[in-house]
Amino acid sequence: MTDEATAKRDFMRNLLEARVLLSTGVRGVYGRGSAFVDVIARVQALIDAISSRHGAERVSFPPVVPRALLQRTGYMESFPQLCGSVHAFTSGERRHPALLERVNAAGDWTEFLTQTEVVLAPAACYPLYPTLRGTLPERGALFDLCQFCFRHEPSDDPARMQSFQIRENVRAGTPDDVRSWRAAWMEEGRTLLESLGLRLVLASASDPFFGRAGQLMKANQQAQELKFELLVPVWSDAEPTAVASFNYHQEHFAHLFDIHTANGEHAHTACIGFGLERIAVALFKHHGLDTGRWPEPVRQRLWP
Repeated sequence: MTDEATAKRDFMRNLLEARVLLSTGVRGVYGRGSAFVDVIARVQALIDAISSRHGAERVSFPPVVPRALLQRTGYMESFPQLCGSVHAFTSGERRHPALLERVNAAGDWTEFLTQTEVVLAPAACYPLYPTLRGTLPERGALFDLCQFCFRHEPSDDPARMQSFQIRENVRAGTPDDVRSWRAAWMEEGRTLLESLGLRLVLASASDPFFGRAGQLMKANQQAQELKFELLVPVWSDAEPTAVASFNYHQEHFAHLFDIHTANGEHAHTACIGFGLERIAVALFKHHGLDTGRWPEPVRQRLWP
């Protein structure tokens, strides 16, 4: 086992023993103890202040999205390895005994389930774009949302959960407005997290596109600087952890969902996202498990 793997294992054990996180028996799926919940709420409040100053509209969606949405956006072409699909038992009483027999034998009982119309949300902003169909207001649109998301990445790394919260802001409008808004959030997001005592690097990045074609998409995304991430060396300087991302979609979602600016052109969109659990894990790793002993400037920032 590498030094980094050992560090992750040991820190996870410490988080569970202190009940900062609560074990469910599944890798990457954890309950949140009171200290963890409180830290996330305090970080959310700091993001609230920035979002409110920008004038973002608060919206909310459930943690499931229509399966048709992933089909339309091409998610299964780009990220099939991350998808979580919702299935349900629809066969009635006749097949129920066979289902129970398979379940009680700890066997594979998926053959008794039917695919439903929903999948687990892979990102907070996905269900927003279809609601923007048509013409945007003169100054575009700006939204603030937070959602539990799912990506199938079982891991022993407490900073890489399968079920996690993303706090996002989304901007739709002209290319200049969208790009300048994203640039402003890069600076404000960095300032926010640095004020919590985290050492950060802002770097160009790419999404985990699948397969050989995905390698070309990664290269194109980085070449056009469509994605930036704020990275924190939670475990090592060599492989820092992304805690926030700043994504420019150009006209991608506008073409898919027929979104136009007031002058009739296809709108550009961008989203910024904070991984709330990753930020919390980074804070506990850097400052210790007892929030009462965190550095005073950090405490004053979170608990003013």
